[in-house]
Amino acid sequence: MIPTPSVTSAPSRILIATDLSPRCDRALDRSIQLAQTWHASLMALHVFDAPKEPDQILEWAAGRDGADPQREARAQLHQDLAVLGDRAEVRLIRSRSPSEVIDETAREVEAHLVVTGVARDEPLGRFLLGSTVERLARTLQQPLLIVRNRPRAPYRRVVAATDLSAGSQLALAAASAWFPDAEVHLFHACDGPGALTAPTGDGVRFAPPETHALCERLVSESGIDRTRVSRVVAVQGRLESELTRYVRSNAIDLAVMGGHESAGLLDALLGSSLDKLLLWVPCDVLVVPAAG
Repeated sequence: MIPTPSVTSAPSRILIATDLSPRCDRALDRSIQLAQTWHASLMALHVFDAPKEPDQILEWAAGRDGADPQREARAQLHQDLAVLGDRAEVRLIRSRSPSEVIDETAREVEAHLVVTGVARDEPLGRFLLGSTVERLARTLQQPLLIVRNRPRAPYRRVVAATDLSAGSQLALAAASAWFPDAEVHLFHACDGPGALTAPTGDGVRFAPPETHALCERLVSESGIDRTRVSRVVAVQGRLESELTRYVRSNAIDLAVMGGHESAGLLDALLGSSLDKLLLWVPCDVLVVPAAG
């Protein structure tokens, strides 16, 4: 039984997929921080094929036992997760289809959140390419958190990017419920014909009042206390550039958006590529799938 994504309470089961690279350590550290905050269980999943370190490759090619990469990976993950005690679990799976393994494992363990990292500015480095992350974002029935930055502190400023769809209502609800101590912003960018306002000193063109009213209506219909949303911002321009500008100028830690039914939002991201979004937005990204 696959759980319907819940945005009314924080996840109690988290799945972190890692290739054990140094950059993926950021995702692992963020997963541990979230598990501690939410008192959640955490499973670390490592999908592997052949050995990748030079000495292990030589031993493997020669048919000798040598160092056992599985044993070393398991020991490393157990050490990293020791702070969580019996709420942590490690799983190693051999496969050439990481996205399928991640999807299947998330279903099997009924994870409420799947976390990935960014290595060498490519999601999950050697084995999880941008197209795979995009596929996970569109097919997972669980929310997907893509971690880019070091988790120096809990998320303090969160922006929910909206295309005014029902899917983006769920994204806003998750931002509010999962991070109750964070400052939540709602952001909408509309790229198309319409009445243009004069640009501000930093070049921002705000959308017409009727567009801002639609954003306020979305907050109202979401059922969230209006006081939980610190700012509602609607601007003219392309989403990827305007959202990036907003993230940088407002020290945003996390961008949240809807997936699946909210295809219009992802389609606006330079050819509907979540990988390209990571190249633009300098913060972590949480994709919340539409219910059902």
